[in-house]
Amino acid sequence: MELIESKEYHAVSYCFPTHNFSCVKVVRSKPEYILMYIFFSSLSYFTVSMNLLVIISICHFKQLHTPTNLLILSLSVSDFMVGLIVIPIESIKLIESCWYFGKTFCSIFQATVFTVIFVSLYNLVLIAVDRYYAICEPLLYCSRMTMTKTVLFIFLIWSYSLIYNLTLLYCNATLYRSHEDNICYGDCMMVVSFTWGVIDLIVSFVGPCSVIIGMYVHILKVAWRQEKAINAVMDRFKYSTEEPSQTKNSRERKATKTLAIILFVFITCWITHYICMLSEEMISNPSLVIAFLVWILYINSFLNPLIYAFRYTWFRVSIKHILTLRILYSSSAYINITT
Repeated sequence: MELIESKEYHAVSYCFPTHNFSCVKVVRSKPEYILMYIFFSSLSYFTVSMNLLVIISICHFKQLHTPTNLLILSLSVSDFMVGLIVIPIESIKLIESCWYFGKTFCSIFQATVFTVIFVSLYNLVLIAVDRYYAICEPLLYCSRMTMTKTVLFIFLIWSYSLIYNLTLLYCNATLYRSHEDNICYGDCMMVVSFTWGVIDLIVSFVGPCSVIIGMYVHILKVAWRQEKAINAVMDRFKYSTEEPSQTKNSRERKATKTLAIILFVFITCWITHYICMLSEEMISNPSLVIAFLVWILYINSFLNPLIYAFRYTWFRVSIKHILTLRILYSSSAYINITT
């Protein structure tokens, strides 16, 4: 019995062995380390490269300079930052089970994570507004969703997200210091007061998700009525060719469906994540479940450009031009890639 206890004692490893309150380090086998680093490095690489292709495509080709694509660009930038910054650091934290980058960088990293996820959610709010005017108020779309207004909205979202999350971290810094004695050395976590928890629940979850879901329910109803009316007219007059306006409506509906898929995947992960956080005491291993759901949010940044690739012809065409270096030609920015 003493021999077993001695072996168990020596098997324990700490993040900072010289520190009295160091966190316990999870000991993994060498093959496990290698496989985990390969997987997360690949995830980071493909997330960065795929979103970079979206960013280059929309920035380079003039035909893609539309309000809807600007919103996709903003979403891709936040996804790009997830792949470039969030996934590598979070993967090191997960694999090593320790935080080796210090308290200051922990605060900077938390602000970065919350900002890019916050931006992604509010980008989806803007996309829902864009789709609402494109489908439900097509005559007002050109005046309500101009390039200038869209750029302004995107700037305000990024600024608001950064200011809000810095305020959240600053206001809870005192609470964190009061609980610091209960937090082991080598961990990076955030302590939020009940008041700020309620505020963040409304601002980061209930408010935007309610707006998005409400708008898309209305959009789907209008789109269904439009589809029914178009089919009735087509059947009545036996059109053999499609009118330009009908083609435009078809493109708008396809764009709406594509963005609805992106929205559905993101919101499903987000809602599940918050439900599990609110019912933490009902889960046998809450930290493991929440970590899994957080990683689903990160992996969502990798899935978004794949959805574009399967749904948007222009993205597939632009990838060919980028990978074959045809975008280096001076006239390549004016190529028609949407047909």
